[in-house]
Amino acid sequence: MAHLDASEAASPALSFPGFSAIAQGYDLALCDVWGVLHDGLNAHLEAADALSRFRAQGGAVVLVSNAPRASEWVVTSLDDKGVPRSAWDAIVTSGDVAKRMLAERGLTAVHHIGPIRDLPLLGDERLELVALEDAPIAVATGLVDDQTEVPEDYDDRLSALKERGLAMICANPDLVVMVGEQKLWCAGAIADRYAAMGGEVFYCGKPHAPVYDAALRLGADILGRPVPRSRVIAIGDAVRTDLAGATDAGLDCVFIADGIHAEELGRGAPDPEKLEALFAEQGYRPVAVMPRLVW
Repeated sequence: MAHLDASEAASPALSFPGFSAIAQGYDLALCDVWGVLHDGLNAHLEAADALSRFRAQGGAVVLVSNAPRASEWVVTSLDDKGVPRSAWDAIVTSGDVAKRMLAERGLTAVHHIGPIRDLPLLGDERLELVALEDAPIAVATGLVDDQTEVPEDYDDRLSALKERGLAMICANPDLVVMVGEQKLWCAGAIADRYAAMGGEVFYCGKPHAPVYDAALRLGADILGRPVPRSRVIAIGDAVRTDLAGATDAGLDCVFIADGIHAEELGRGAPDPEKLEALFAEQGYRPVAVMPRLVW
């Protein structure tokens, strides 16, 4: 899939009653987690069933998450929510990519921007958490208190980072996330503000290439062969990350409407005109739209 011009993006998105209508055209599914398999609180078991059926037909499923944690944490989170392990083969997170970036740079100290709960990402004994003035680089995993803070609260700290000329690794490029019905800010909103100031940002997750490259390598390992991108389907609920990232990676995408865009599109029955307007505005179009992932 290519980035569309204005006339193409305005074309109606294809719709199918379920994943089974197109699944036979693909060998590998790269599926989002939050917004597809769960809403932050409750599992979407019909989505898990669809992925399990895809695997039963010989397909492989790699979950691709913008969680600023190692993939092992996502495994535990899915288990806790009751998502069956039959729904997936492997998981890659933006946190995994961030850890790899830090290791490749041989860094021994970082300045962390984010909540205490994300510290396991930086728990490597070779890494020391230091104050801004002593750091060679910053790592953003989120807002310290996403219940009360907004990204603008970090402008002074970002200005100080910019003064020192420090780069930032963004371990979660999402702008917001839905926890049940509550919308919370994510690290991507802080990183975007830093980039707007002229700061250098390395984004680790969707929609950027490193996490797709990692997921495609995992898929090839699972299937025992390279998978042509024409035989890979991405599944996700965010235009900015999932649909844009898949398209830029040369992958088809199923758009799940009852996720981050549910309020603007209409929960349960997305408005076709609003869908078309959203895709035209962003310049991307999926191969299918479903309210929720079902078989």
